[in-house]
Amino acid sequence: MSSSDAAPWAEFTHDPRRSETRALRASDQDRDVVLRVLGEGYADGRLDRQEYDERATATGQARTLGDLPPIIADLVPQVPEPRGNELARATPQELDARAVAEYQASRRRAFSGMVIPSVITFVIWFATSWSGGGLHPGFPWFLFVVLGTGVNLLRVLLHKQDIIAEERQKLEKKRRRAIDPPPSDSPGS
Repeated sequence: MSSSDAAPWAEFTHDPRRSETRALRASDQDRDVVLRVLGEGYADGRLDRQEYDERATATGQARTLGDLPPIIADLVPQVPEPRGNELARATPQELDARAVAEYQASRRRAFSGMVIPSVITFVIWFATSWSGGGLHPGFPWFLFVVLGTGVNLLRVLLHKQDIIAEERQKLEKKRRRAIDPPPSDSPGS
């Protein structure tokens, strides 16, 4: 199953599985979603030509949203996968890649967290240094901002492997919870 047909329900104008929307008239957009899923099913070899033609005809004749889910019921999941399944299926290499991506995002945040305040305070310092028709720079107080925000960037740059390892541990923990959710404490479970 391709990732695009795994959950087409959000592409409909209204979710056709919901009882309160089943009686609404189907739009061309809704029919197009079904036809796309059918086309992918045919391309994947999950439908033969006759099945595809029959279902495509039924799609064209569908009047309400409720007519559409049965046409693709055996091609896509009817209920969403539980959250965390993607993480539960992740390979160790994917977890490593996610940890590195999180480090890179941290590095970008630290960099922008230094540059933006530094530029703003420099501009303020520079603008306030103009007086009496010329530049009279006073104490470069903006450097305190540069140094203060630069410490975080330096920390992120120097502790790259530690940050990646910590993120990897967090992902492993989330993965374990996704695979083996904690037992429910409610009675009757």
